[in-house]
Amino acid sequence: MMTVKLQVTILLALAVSLAAIVNMIRRKSLELKYALSWLFVCFALAVFAAFPRTMVATARFLGIDAPVNMIFFLGFCFSLLIIYTLTVSLSRMSIKMRRLTQIIALNEDRIKHMEQQLAQLKEEREHEEADSDRLQRPAGESDQPGI
Repeated sequence: MMTVKLQVTILLALAVSLAAIVNMIRRKSLELKYALSWLFVCFALAVFAAFPRTMVATARFLGIDAPVNMIFFLGFCFSLLIIYTLTVSLSRMSIKMRRLTQIIALNEDRIKHMEQQLAQLKEEREHEEADSDRLQRPAGESDQPGI
């Protein structure tokens, strides 16, 4: 069984952890969907710390002889769940990153093509203006001075 001192210590550590998680959610440095699993763990550990007999009853229900082994087993399962969740999230982010990179490359190509078209249009316009200037001059004037 747990001593009262250990129970209080665990509950205080959980309260600090809970405050840190809530603060991170509030500052938007941790998304709620990722924090929910940590909040659930804090709640479960608080129940086990406040009512140690629930830990013994849960261990017996799961067929585990020692409650400490149950804590290690559940911690291992929780770690696997977190790893799986993060792997799925990383995979989704990788797919989004690849898609965004492709979109950026296509947009850069479009911009380059439009800049080339704009340069051609400016060049054509300059030629047209030069031709119209020559047509508007009187017949005796020349482009070169003194001729």
